[in-house]
Amino acid sequence: MRYRTEAPPEGDETLGSEGRLTVRPTGPFGASGDLLRGDDVNDRTVTTKIKGKLGPAPAASRSRSKGAHLPPREALEARVHGAFDYAAIGMALAAPDGRWLKVNQALCEIVGYSEREMLALTYRDITHPDDLATISADATKLLAGEIATYEIEKRYVHKLGRSVPVSLSMSLVRDANDAPLYFIWQVQDISARKSTEAALFAEQERARVTLNSIGDAVLTTDMKGNISYLNVVAEKMTGWSLEEAAGRPLAEVFHILDGTTRQPSRSPAELALTENKTVGMAAGVVLVRRDGSEVGIEDSAAPIHDHDGKAIGAVLVFHDVTASREMMEKTAHLAHYDFLTDLPNRPLLNERLAQAIALARRHRRRAAVLFLDLDRFKDINDSLGHAMGDKLLLSVAGRLLACVRVSDTVSRQGGDEFIVLLPDIDRPQDAGHFAAKILSALALPHEIDGEELHVTMSIGIALYPDDGQDVDTVIKSADTAMYHAKESGRDNYQFFAQEMNTRVVERLSIEARLRGALERREFSLHYQPKINLESGALIGTEALIRWRHPVRGTILPEQFIPIAEECGLIIPIGDWVLREACGQAKAWIDAGLEAVPVAVNISAVQLRHKDFLESVRGVLAETGLEPRWLELELTESVLMQDAESTGRTLQALKALGVQLAVDDFGTGYSSLSYLTQFPIDTLKIDQSFVHKMLLNTSDASMISTVISMGKNLNQRVIAEGVETKQQLKFLQARECSEGQGYYFSHPLNADDFEKYVKARASLAVH
Repeated sequence: MRYRTEAPPEGDETLGSEGRLTVRPTGPFGASGDLLRGDDVNDRTVTTKIKGKLGPAPAASRSRSKGAHLPPREALEARVHGAFDYAAIGMALAAPDGRWLKVNQALCEIVGYSEREMLALTYRDITHPDDLATISADATKLLAGEIATYEIEKRYVHKLGRSVPVSLSMSLVRDANDAPLYFIWQVQDISARKSTEAALFAEQERARVTLNSIGDAVLTTDMKGNISYLNVVAEKMTGWSLEEAAGRPLAEVFHILDGTTRQPSRSPAELALTENKTVGMAAGVVLVRRDGSEVGIEDSAAPIHDHDGKAIGAVLVFHDVTASREMMEKTAHLAHYDFLTDLPNRPLLNERLAQAIALARRHRRRAAVLFLDLDRFKDINDSLGHAMGDKLLLSVAGRLLACVRVSDTVSRQGGDEFIVLLPDIDRPQDAGHFAAKILSALALPHEIDGEELHVTMSIGIALYPDDGQDVDTVIKSADTAMYHAKESGRDNYQFFAQEMNTRVVERLSIEARLRGALERREFSLHYQPKINLESGALIGTEALIRWRHPVRGTILPEQFIPIAEECGLIIPIGDWVLREACGQAKAWIDAGLEAVPVAVNISAVQLRHKDFLESVRGVLAETGLEPRWLELELTESVLMQDAESTGRTLQALKALGVQLAVDDFGTGYSSLSYLTQFPIDTLKIDQSFVHKMLLNTSDASMISTVISMGKNLNQRVIAEGVETKQQLKFLQARECSEGQGYYFSHPLNADDFEKYVKARASLAVH
């Protein structure tokens, strides 16, 4: 309310037509009850123009008896008093210095003080300390005439000490000279409203925090389809902030396409409002973000209803499914492709082979399957590690792909096995041509991590319809032919022939029995003497494994050792041979027999095993055999596989005190430079040269060359397979220092070898 004051003629006491009430003051309130100003106002007459309605007046003023008739002027005064005293909101008059001049009951109830107590206070006494500055500033503006009235929400301090939120409206009454007389305060307790607002804010805050904490994007629209809310996930996914998106059309912020057709998708919010129910989004939908990038999404939309159940908008909940879609696609891909090489796997190959057979049958054509297996790949894995082996497989896969046509299929079956499907060939020779091409491609070294790796491949070829009428039979026939290629020396290809099945069945039988041979104690060692060809003295023995098969009888190592290498049994079998030979040698020494070195053959797989050195140390420590009485024999091919790593292992063995020999020398591809680098003690001439040296001059020359080489390198030379007197004399004539073979003795079991040594000692004595 806006109040203005005028000074009427002194002593006038009339109610004008404009509602001016003129009274003569007799204290703070004049005879009419109007407030003039403080206690210092005694003789002034003020006219107050009251604008607006103050409310109904009481039935009678306090100075009149109940029901008495009042003159018009007194009736008006009574109504003014009643409007003030019995107002539903707090009312007060306050002096410019802040003292309360008059307060009503409602205000007293708001702050908890009685009227007497309130009149002894100032407004500062009941105002919250944090609100004093604001109130004082606004009151100053009123006093300065800068504003006529103001409203503010503030806090009073209740008599009991609690804060009471109120809405305050305050105006200033001035006299005729525009001097401030008093403030009129209207105070309303807004505690209930503030509690409701606090509860609503808390609810909204919980909703906001909850929506911003979930992993899904949430977006709402009004009935016109304009954006009304985005949570933080929705902001991130769309590229729009809430401030930027609010009020914009949904299609502008939430631009979605069919991922397959690339056509705009229907808004799920529109569908939800049309059907007035929750709806899901079609599969494969893509959200086009504000920057043009795309993200796969899945979502649902639902209508938002008011208290009456009327739809007032829609809510969309969506989330990024790019990663899950990629995972599904990757999983589907891995179901048909090899995880390492990305070549078709076995199931996909079988599917394509079935299709190729169906087409070949329909058009009376041939299809071919090439079953490929890397030779001695396990040696590379064991010596260089699986990481290097995987890189080699990738290199091999690349070369295979370069050798075939676009219509052909190169598949990895697992491990080091591959299959090439040629779905349409004219003649069997065509398959042979592809096989030869593959062997030539693999003959070149593989450059991997700065190292050159050489690898060969054995290939078996089977044809449809010649070697099988269905997928399984054709693949089995190719597999059988591949094993025949391995048995034929590796690094070649073989066409399937029916008689191969018999050999395959036999091989599988040997492998099955071999797996339990150690536990069944079916292995034994035989020892073949090594003789000094000049003196005839016993200089050593070679431990040779034998397998006492319960059905086949004694099986020689060349019949089962290659199988043991391929199926991973060579490590436990090799460990057993090493331990058994060292233990037997120690037992002979302890029994007083002449001490000679015992030689043990070591395969490439053993040499490259990470625990090989520790295994040798452990066996020597366990058996108590001095290292000088152990000789390890390795073939040329074993030495040449990863020569650098082999050299380190051989140096460590030599430092241990073990003797080293090259077995079957002349059959491999070692060079003189490598032999000078390795700490070799003995060269063993392969028996194939010894058997033919009397008939073939080239073999005789080979033996002479090896003997001369050994002398130049200060290495002993021993000839294997000496079986006749003529062979012995030939070797002696060329000053070969040592020999081994049936001429001196067949391999003997431990007991017979002990008797052999004792017998020689007895002859020497006599």
